[in-house]
Amino acid sequence: MITFALRRVLAMIPLLILISVTVFTLAKLMPGDPFSGEIDPNNTNPQYIAEQREALGLNDPIIVQYGRWISNLAQGEFGRSTTYKKPVTDVIVERLPNTIFLAINALLITYIIAFVLGIYSGRKPHTLGDNFIATFNYVGIAIPQYIVAIVAIYTLSFNLGWFPSSGSSSPNLEAGSFDYWIDRIHRVILPAFSLGLLSTASYTQFLRNDIIQNAQKDFVRSARARGTKESKIYNKHILRNSVIPLITFLGFDIATLISGAIITETIFTYPGIGMLFIESINTRDYAVLMSLTMIFALLTLVGNLIADVLYGVVDPRIRY
Repeated sequence: MITFALRRVLAMIPLLILISVTVFTLAKLMPGDPFSGEIDPNNTNPQYIAEQREALGLNDPIIVQYGRWISNLAQGEFGRSTTYKKPVTDVIVERLPNTIFLAINALLITYIIAFVLGIYSGRKPHTLGDNFIATFNYVGIAIPQYIVAIVAIYTLSFNLGWFPSSGSSSPNLEAGSFDYWIDRIHRVILPAFSLGLLSTASYTQFLRNDIIQNAQKDFVRSARARGTKESKIYNKHILRNSVIPLITFLGFDIATLISGAIITETIFTYPGIGMLFIESINTRDYAVLMSLTMIFALLTLVGNLIADVLYGVVDPRIRY
């Protein structure tokens, strides 16, 4: 397992280099000029502009600019935000906890609902309750995430007033206090549910179908023939096999939820790195934009690695 994990980590290096080339090229092809955010907008002296372009290395060949950027990135130096006028690392660190908090809550909501509904549907297939859950699943899979978010804001925030429609915390609360965390949880429920709805519906349907399939296998018939209790058959023989593939999805979810928060955070004006990503595009903040894109790519690769490792951990029959 350790050898496999090390091989995968080494294989990630050329992939990250390829992704970095793509990100740098796309950033250079974007409309606008990163230079516009680096200088005093009131100073239009041509000599001043020429000196600043030279000082910032924007007159260097593209390959030199790329080499300088990737070298700094490898050393943890992400550059300086032209919008916030401070290091990119500081800007991302300020927003990252909000996105992690959102992703954790989305994961909890996803897996709790999927386990409860999936197990019920798997044990009672083709009943009224199973059909109702199947309808919920198909609606959840079919409706785009941004539509769910807008409908949730309109109904649960504006009409019913159950949840706030924006922000991560109220400004008048003391950070770290009990009321502060209650307020944060209250505000994150709606975006977390919107973010995790697609996965919830997919996992519920997946678990339901897998339980039904496993219930028809020979080892289950043998357990029934031996007089084993039905609850023990489901909990020990069926459910244990059915949850294995679901657990391996956790690795993919970590990357998907954080990168997928871009849409959700923007709609709910939730101040995380997803919203920061959109802001960096609008303001042509190239340093933040390229850094976040590389972070999303790295998280995707790490998520795939975690999924593969988890698969071997939860199922000892898997050998790499």
